[in-house]
Amino acid sequence: MLVENDLRELFQIFTRRFGFLNKNCCHAGGYDISLVQSHILDEINRQHSPSMQQVAETLGTDLTTFSRQVQSLIKMNLVTKAPYADDRRISILSLTSEGKIVADAINTQMNQYFEDVFSKMTEPERDAVISSIQLLNKTMEKTNKCCTTPLG
Repeated sequence: MLVENDLRELFQIFTRRFGFLNKNCCHAGGYDISLVQSHILDEINRQHSPSMQQVAETLGTDLTTFSRQVQSLIKMNLVTKAPYADDRRISILSLTSEGKIVADAINTQMNQYFEDVFSKMTEPERDAVISSIQLLNKTMEKTNKCCTTPLG
């Protein structure tokens, strides 16, 4: 059984190998995109005309931080923000044509990366890893201690 420090180190190595600590996670369509921006583009692409609040909640981030990231994507001409017709207090997000190209390019890059990683495993190993990640995600959803330190 792994002791707590070994488990923490295991996740730290996983985080570093995934590039989560890098300033930018990917380069697509001539843009350097941060990890947060990549997640925002992906969620806008997945959801049909989501509100700012919907995407922020999906990503588990506060609206102020999220809003700054959206503004940077608007300045890059990757995202548009428009008031919702029925309630102008709600802002609806969508990808520009350039934003769609960038989101699709990032998706292709990630799919190629996962294809390469999983190609080095047997089918039972791949299935076990995917099943374990699904179980971990499901279990993490049930705890209220996610993303907090023991002191905060």
